[in-house]
Amino acid sequence: MIVFDASTLILLAKAELLETLLANVRQQVVIPKEVERECSGAKRSLDALLIQKAINEERIRCLLVRNKKLCAEIQRDFPVGRGEAEALSLAVEEKADIVAIDDRHGINACKLLRLPFVTAISLLVAMVAKGWLGKEEALRKLAALQAYGRYRAEIVNDARLQLEGKK
Repeated sequence: MIVFDASTLILLAKAELLETLLANVRQQVVIPKEVERECSGAKRSLDALLIQKAINEERIRCLLVRNKKLCAEIQRDFPVGRGEAEALSLAVEEKADIVAIDDRHGINACKLLRLPFVTAISLLVAMVAKGWLGKEEALRKLAALQAYGRYRAEIVNDARLQLEGKK
């Protein structure tokens, strides 16, 4: 099971990577209700519509967080929003294989909670490694992730080197 935070899901949708991921990943993709609200709620943008379509088609499952106390503790202990806290709580509750998260504070929380995590960029690199995406297309998608995300230059450059086979 992969639990997604809103930031990673939105970035993948904006960079037109969400469909590729959902078509190929063998693990169940899950989000908490708050992440669904943050991603699609009343929004009518293309990324929101793509995410909502995947939810409607049950390629992304929405689950309620049962342990509200854990969610509150995560929000108290880490400077994360409700969506990130629910995603982390859900990952702990469901013993998720991985958390897909791009929020810096959320990543730090994953490290402290010993939750394995990936980012949109690391997912892109993995898609190429698995043969789901060609290198040239992946470089274009990396440029889109850079435009939509808040990545440090060294993270993008490192990914570019990996995609070009230079690292």
